[in-house]
Amino acid sequence: MSVDELVEQFADNVAAQTDAIWRGDARTGNKHARKYISAFDTLREHGDTGREALTTLFKHPRMDVRVMAAAYLLRYRTQEATAVLTEAAKEEGFVPFKAAQALKRREEGTWALDAE
Repeated sequence: MSVDELVEQFADNVAAQTDAIWRGDARTGNKHARKYISAFDTLREHGDTGREALTTLFKHPRMDVRVMAAAYLLRYRTQEATAVLTEAAKEEGFVPFKAAQALKRREEGTWALDAE
């Protein structure tokens, strides 16, 4: 699978997870979470090339996709990812809450989504 396909898989599954959560379907949401986590793990195997490809999602039309990409890239692209999360956290709702939590965990030093 190409890097671009992995980025698309990440985005599609983040969106699908969010949609499943809104429907109250945790089982399906968890299935999609495993898929985007796997896509990220494979992107990480490509090193900075894979991480850089994921930065394209910082401008994705869906906030949930932007937020998740930023959360995973906080260590790699701290300034840009923080800006994405900060902007999202200004809103109200589930996704802005997740953005605020990612920022809080980073500040506390407990954030490690991209730890190897």
